Amino acid sequence: MSAKRHMLVVAHTGREDALRAAITVCDQLSGAGLTPVVAPHQAPEFRSHFDGELLLLGEDVALAEVELTIVLGGDGTILGAAELTRGSSAPLLGINHGHVGFLAESEKDDLSWTVQQALGGEYDVDERLVLDVAVTHGGEEVFRSFALNEATLEKASRARMIEVALEVDGRPISAFGADGVVMSTPTGSTAYSFSAGGPIVWPGVEALLMVPLSAHALFARPLVVGPDSVMVVELLERSSAHAVLWCDGRRSVEIRPGSRVQATRSPHPIRLARLHPGPFTDRLVNKFSLPVTGWRGPGE
Repeated sequence: MSAKRHMLVVAHTGREDALRAAITVCDQLSGAGLTPVVAPHQAPEFRSHFDGELLLLGEDVALAEVELTIVLGGDGTILGAAELTRGSSAPLLGINHGHVGFLAESEKDDLSWTVQQALGGEYDVDERLVLDVAVTHGGEEVFRSFALNEATLEKASRARMIEVALEVDGRPISAFGADGVVMSTPTGSTAYSFSAGGPIVWPGVEALLMVPLSAHALFARPLVVGPDSVMVVELLERSSAHAVLWCDGRRSVEIRPGSRVQATRSPHPIRLARLHPGPFTDRLVNKFSLPVTGWRGPGE
């Protein structure tokens, strides 16, 4: 007798179209003989629209039993699903119901086909580098989290910039006043880091990024360092302003002067299911609607 298959369905329940699509996914999974799995905090919304049986993650089904997580929403919903399933080897399959949806693999018009591919296991898995983030104060760790996109130290008060020092591999780079500093993965290079003027880094490149935000300094350029480097942003004691650390824009903690924020490569990457194995270049052009009219391509 074959083992039961379990797929987790996560949706942006605040978007009616995403929730309706999630119910369609549940119907399709049920029709294929699977009982959909949902997170306990989303179960009431699902049950108010879905008459079939649902299993609860962590109660009826262990995280280790989930083979795939189907996510309906934008990049924020996918980041939330990554947080929910942290530690699982099950890949995330994003179906875009947001705006750009850079992390999503499929668009909402392809919903039925996408679920068919998922049921048939017709997808590749792309492993993405993740940051482990730790905050210390007085030599004592006070906060720990992770980031798929970026960890950002930002000023807490709009009116006052913060004083920071950048450090790579135990050596100082520069100190200056700024609105903040983004420490990013290649995946996050098309998110906050991109908006701050950082470079776009292809996902296959193993690297880490440090991007200052509105720095008051002559040398405050974006830095691209090795994947095993240790990046640190220190909120200097002389800084009269407090700061806030955000991980993927979802988890935050207040940072006091004298604190150190360290970001390193996590040994646990995030796994993304891929249905379209084309080059990242095409994804970049499509998602940002970049003008390529007139390109003739390589000669024969």
